Amino acid sequence: MYCRYLFWIMKVSIITYLVIFGLLPIIFHYSYTIQKRILFLNFVNWPLNVDFSKPESVGMRGARNFYLITDQQVKIGAWWVAMFKQVLPHSLLDDSTLATDEDYETVLSNAKQPVFLYMHGNSGNRASSHRLELYKLFQSLDYHVICFDYRGYGDSEEAELSEVGVVADSKYVLEWLLNKVNGSITNYFVIYSVSTHVLALLAAKNIQPAGLFLESPFNNIAEELSEHPLAQIFKHLPWFHWVIVESFYKNNLRFESDKHIKNVQCPVMILHAEDDHVVPFFLGEKLYEAAISYHGNNTNLVQFIRIDSSHGLGHKYICRYKELPNVIKSFVAGPHKNQTE
Repeated sequence: MYCRYLFWIMKVSIITYLVIFGLLPIIFHYSYTIQKRILFLNFVNWPLNVDFSKPESVGMRGARNFYLITDQQVKIGAWWVAMFKQVLPHSLLDDSTLATDEDYETVLSNAKQPVFLYMHGNSGNRASSHRLELYKLFQSLDYHVICFDYRGYGDSEEAELSEVGVVADSKYVLEWLLNKVNGSITNYFVIYSVSTHVLALLAAKNIQPAGLFLESPFNNIAEELSEHPLAQIFKHLPWFHWVIVESFYKNNLRFESDKHIKNVQCPVMILHAEDDHVVPFFLGEKLYEAAISYHGNNTNLVQFIRIDSSHGLGHKYICRYKELPNVIKSFVAGPHKNQTE
């Protein structure tokens, strides 16, 4: 009886092993749909049941919800978060529903302060709690923020998700913003490796922002996939690179920031926490090293801030770094001053 039970356990274990380490990887390799879902994680739509038309419902005062239709006919949901001082009457900030679209349009077209275009990472949406914290920080520093959800995220329209798609959405929003402010204001781009791809495309049109912030970035998707905590279960297996890495590459899910940053000529600030367990710290360092190699060791053009693990900020909470306000103000003052003199 014992031997029969032991045989059954061994049989189940072998079948389970073959399914997890044999069948599932093969399915993954040939399924573009599964690859996209794992990479973009847009189904992790947190927080739930957000009324994006009312940013104040998640504590975001002085924000306007609006929508853009891209040149690919994709409807994109966005917020414009106004700076606190000298923008809208405080009565409107206390109840943003009292402000009209014309109020916001006028303020944006006449803005004297920098505008941050925020391009978020995968999973969640523009109402995710750590992102709200960052908007409020910018707002308290008297900067404007435009944040949006890529196709398939938040209340943006469902459309084919791909690197090309999210880059196209980002590029459209950026060009819309430049047109809205008549190209006369300093613009800052914050977070996520997709932004380097966007700026590389715009560089061909001689369009460069005044500065680029990259928070917790990776150098390229191949290394991020290899170093992600979940990958460690499979990384030792001989087929790992073929099944996981090559399949993303062949399907043009590459996110090669270390390649695109070559064409980014504006000042770049990279921030990374040592205790980041989603995007390992050394991948941020690799991106920095790539940028430095392209730009001739110009540390005035490319800066890197290493955030000690003792702060416990991990991947998402650099917004709580006590020195961040000073870092932002110092970085903004440099390129903004150069462009306005």
